[in-house]
Amino acid sequence: MHKKTILVTGSNGLLGQKIINQLKNRKDIKLIATSKGENRRIEKDFNYESLDITSQTEVEEILVKYKPDSVINTAAMTNVDACEDDKENCWKINVDAVEYLLKACKKHNSHFVHLSTDFVFDGEDGPYKETDVPNPLSYYAKSKLASEELILESNYENIAIARTIIVFGNGDNLSRGNLVLWAKGALEKQSPINVVDDQFRAPTLAEDLASGCIAITEKNATGIYHLSGPETMSILEIVERIGKFYKLSTDCVTPIKTATLNQTAARPPRTGFIIDKARKDLKYNPKNLEESLEYLDNQI
Repeated sequence: MHKKTILVTGSNGLLGQKIINQLKNRKDIKLIATSKGENRRIEKDFNYESLDITSQTEVEEILVKYKPDSVINTAAMTNVDACEDDKENCWKINVDAVEYLLKACKKHNSHFVHLSTDFVFDGEDGPYKETDVPNPLSYYAKSKLASEELILESNYENIAIARTIIVFGNGDNLSRGNLVLWAKGALEKQSPINVVDDQFRAPTLAEDLASGCIAITEKNATGIYHLSGPETMSILEIVERIGKFYKLSTDCVTPIKTATLNQTAARPPRTGFIIDKARKDLKYNPKNLEESLEYLDNQI
């Protein structure tokens, strides 16, 4: 039996960890997990290599070493305001590194699966399907669209782009929090929080996104796929539904408008995805918010 070699970048991140969990015990997969620096996972029962994707040399060396059938690139600089403040690093990680990975994949004929974001859209007209025209508002979004264009215009057929929205879940030693865990923590403590009511998103359970990405590699799917949760709602509604699910009071929540936050980077008002293509091609079947919360609860 030919074992398929799958190399994952960003394996210390939330999505990376979930992909590793779903692949590490499979007999038909040889898994290579990579991230910058040391392995931050508590359980280290899988192949791990330190990889700085902004080093073309390191990228080329690791692909020569493993010649993966598929590479899933989950590594990115995703803090939208930080990208605005540090454009140079943002471009290095979100665009230059993608070019290095793409070139190396092309050389070894590896299927390249790249993660992107709903922020490539301006949010005037969501929810979006794969064929809608992007119009990025922030530097982060521009960098992610630039990486998509680089891939789509590369004359390399063996590529897929998976766009997603607000990914949440539990992980080991994560460098960034996520909306759902933040809201749950604040409601449990009844800390006063301000929550925007004029941004609409489709929150996505990390496990669902991971299974979508794996389905892309298994089917050798190409082109763009929208992989998000099935429901689009305001950030305020997300927080209210978390409160309702856990029977926690939301009296500590003050609804506010995005404009009052004076954030460095602009955010699209309404995104959300139409996920029919992923449902059909990948048998992608994401959980709604309450099912996701129940799933998380069983993990904890």
